[in-house]
Amino acid sequence: MTAIPAIELQGIQKSFGNVHAVRGVSLRIEKGAITGIVGENGAGKSTLMSILYGLYHADAGEIRVEGRAVRMENPRDAIAQGIGMVHQHFMLVGTFTVLENLVLGAEGGALLAGGLAAARAELARLAREYGLAVDPDALVADLSVGEQQRVEILKVLFRGARILILDEPSAVLTPQETDQLFRILATLRERGVTVVLITHKLREIMAATDHVYVMRQGQIVADRRTADTSPEELAELMVGRKVLMQLDKAPKRPGDVLLQADHLTLVDERGVRLLDDVGLELRAGEIVGIAGVSGNGQTELLQVLSGIRAPTGGRLVVRGRTIDPHHPTDPAEMRDLGVAHVPEDRLRQGMVAAFQAAETSILGYQEEPPFCRHYLMDGPAVGAHCAVLMERFDVRPRAPGLRSSSFSGGNQQKLVLAREMAREPKVLLVGQPTRGVDIGAIEFIHRELLKSRDQGCAVLVISVELDEILALADRILVMFAGRIVGEVPAGRADERTLGLMMAGAAPALSEVEGP
Repeated sequence: MTAIPAIELQGIQKSFGNVHAVRGVSLRIEKGAITGIVGENGAGKSTLMSILYGLYHADAGEIRVEGRAVRMENPRDAIAQGIGMVHQHFMLVGTFTVLENLVLGAEGGALLAGGLAAARAELARLAREYGLAVDPDALVADLSVGEQQRVEILKVLFRGARILILDEPSAVLTPQETDQLFRILATLRERGVTVVLITHKLREIMAATDHVYVMRQGQIVADRRTADTSPEELAELMVGRKVLMQLDKAPKRPGDVLLQADHLTLVDERGVRLLDDVGLELRAGEIVGIAGVSGNGQTELLQVLSGIRAPTGGRLVVRGRTIDPHHPTDPAEMRDLGVAHVPEDRLRQGMVAAFQAAETSILGYQEEPPFCRHYLMDGPAVGAHCAVLMERFDVRPRAPGLRSSSFSGGNQQKLVLAREMAREPKVLLVGQPTRGVDIGAIEFIHRELLKSRDQGCAVLVISVELDEILALADRILVMFAGRIVGEVPAGRADERTLGLMMAGAAPALSEVEGP
């Protein structure tokens, strides 16, 4: 007799207007197993899990939990069925303690009948049973990102969850914190908890799961026992074609220093030191990667290097131009100096969502010929330029008149990259080049960055994805708490060393660089 699955979805359908997000999906999540769901952006995996958790209502189909047909009207219904979800962006109150966050929203539960003492005792039991040690009286704002994630998992278990959905759980973790998360998931599985893991990181699927479903264009296109598949097969199933998992990278040929930062400091209006004595060099024909957990000064460094913010100390020399607190610059002058900038957040800083793709393709360069004549934009010239970029950078659909917001994340990113790289800059600053980007587009973007480097551009890549830094960079710098805490030649870099440095436990530079 076949065991009853923890979750069974049958014929789930979901549309948003004319967009058919989930198309007749049926799958089984076995009890006490870790099941992965992978797919490109827009494949429907997050929508599917949001239906299971009651955030969306399915247009058709049936949800069965442990053999019983149920209807999820809202997350409360899911929680009542023993389903919990840990979102990619944590839902914690930083000024509350761990214990206060734990009971938030469950103040009327039976566990709290005896007050916070009962909740504290239950937290201690869960921490012991699942290896989730955390100080109940610590303020959440004082916890590391990994510890905050443990609190999120404890919140779900506190509410009696037997089925745990994790959405991109390692997006903000160091490699060591990710390894710890996998150990926690293994413990949960041993205790009979069912885990559903949504991630785009195929290495994590291979390391953590028992079974994996692949979604493409709203449908399940494959399911595999993890032991019977490979990252290469999963990537091909996700994209619908073969994907190169390894970059064909020629040896670097570094040239002149095109950008140099000395003792850069940035202090905000509250007196908080965002950048602390940062020094770096970018050479022609070289990719420098900056690794670090998000929020350790990478954003501010990009802002200073691109002219968005002026340093409060130190200096920046760009192709002979010295920039310091007394001689600031702006993004327009930096563009004139040959510095192009692809911001970390394309929607907030890289484009105007309501603009047409053609307008996005010249943003920042709109006053230059041939786009501007007699102070007026030349629409046909702009459209023709955008069409060329779309063809060269494989932006789909090839529709210059379409609003920027109507493109997928990967195609938005390719459009912004096309705008900056088409100018053949001397220095290219790229923040999170493949954030929210499909695996097929990742392959394309990485090849274009290498092409720029091989043509003599000095490239700086800032990414929270260590795999990306290791694949692209010739030299790797690590940032922690606004400082560059170490430098590692790409050939000697490994995840363990970089992870320790990202967590602030950096060895001396001489230990990393060797003789």
